[in-house]
Order: sequence, then structure tokens, then C-alpha cells
Amino acid sequence: MEVANHTFAEATTTAPFIDYAICVDDENRPARHVGDWPVKGQVYPVRVTEGKAEGTDLVHVLSFQGEAPYYNAFAPHRFEIIERVWLN
Repeated sequence: MEVANHTFAEATTTAPFIDYAICVDDENRPARHVGDWPVKGQVYPVRVTEGKAEGTDLVHVLSFQGEAPYYNAFAPHRFEIIERVWLN
């Protein structure tokens, strides 16, 4: 699912792993953004999905809640994937 507030359970139904990413850019929060916002230097569990409307990948922070249109998804330049944990 491209656009949704992804949970751990939902994220693991599409792939048997969780990625962890560090936020490297928390600046320029859009004025219309409603919901959680990442903090530079913090590590978050994420799922990367193809953003069909944007034509680029989106990074979904699994512990975040947000409103439409992006819910808990952020541009990939804001994060650096640092670890992949397989759940098998």
C-alpha cells in the first residue's frame, strides 16, 4: 500500500524485514504537514515504498501517524537506511 499510516504488522505482510533509518534532514517542514515529524539524528523503523504519484520512493516511518496526503511518508533525502532486520 503506497499511502497509509503503516504499522509494523502491515509492513511485514509485504516483506519479511524491517529497515531502520536515521533522519539526516528535519528542516523545511511543509506548512500544511499535520502529524509526526522526524528529528535529525533519531533512528526510526521504516518501510520504503514506490511513490507512484511522485515518481520516487517514499520512506514510511512505521511509528508515526499523519494526515493525508502523505500520512507517515517522507522524501528519501530525509533518511539514510542503516540496518535491515530479517524477521524469519
